[in-house]
Amino acid sequence: MGALAGKTALVTGGSRGIGRAIVERFVSEGAAVAFGYRSGARQADEVVRRAGEAAVRLRAIQADVTDLRQIEQLFDSAEAFLGGLDIVVNNAGVGGGRNTPIADTTEDEYERITSVNAKGTFFCLREASRRVRDGGRIINVSSTVTGSGLYGTAVYSASKAAVERFTATAAKELGTRGIAVNTLSPGAVDTDLFRAANDPDVVPQIAAMAAFGRIGEPHDIAAAALFLAGPDSGWLTGQNLRVDGGL
Repeated sequence: MGALAGKTALVTGGSRGIGRAIVERFVSEGAAVAFGYRSGARQADEVVRRAGEAAVRLRAIQADVTDLRQIEQLFDSAEAFLGGLDIVVNNAGVGGGRNTPIADTTEDEYERITSVNAKGTFFCLREASRRVRDGGRIINVSSTVTGSGLYGTAVYSASKAAVERFTATAAKELGTRGIAVNTLSPGAVDTDLFRAANDPDVVPQIAAMAAFGRIGEPHDIAAAALFLAGPDSGWLTGQNLRVDGGL
């Protein structure tokens, strides 16, 4: 029996990177999982295929979290498949690409980032707050960059800082129902988004800054997500768990 045996979970942005690792870890721990993805049907199908016999507890659902109607449909489909929701992980997000200073940031770039990271997360959180069963868990994924002030990350870091404030408020609003709401903030993690945002020559320098001398792997973040989703985190809410290897 795994740590999440008998539990149900919805993970947004679950077809690749950190989201995929969370989906796979939750399934391995006994949960039934629905996961959303915006594009990349082939990758989503691969996640289900790799689950083997556990695929009966796993479903991929296409949805764009910038569209409120599609968010509602995602949650409707997940509830229909799972029979209710115990855990929601709001992981869907986009990166800022190669860092753009404020002076060069376009309105389109601002809208692209905030519409997914801030707006999308907020309205997924809204649906989760209405649908997660009492005693459940909600995990919002942010980033350690919110505390760094790194050059060229103004819009991205602000969009993720909004996620952290959503968490703090939701924890207060849902506490009377026993629902724990926490933020999970990865540091540098070897994903497509991380590689797209950083020059290859810079990656070893970032790794050297961490206490463990390496950048993270998606499974490192999935392990922390499992803790926040599981029974041992029941007295933890409104918190921001920074998982960065001492970066």
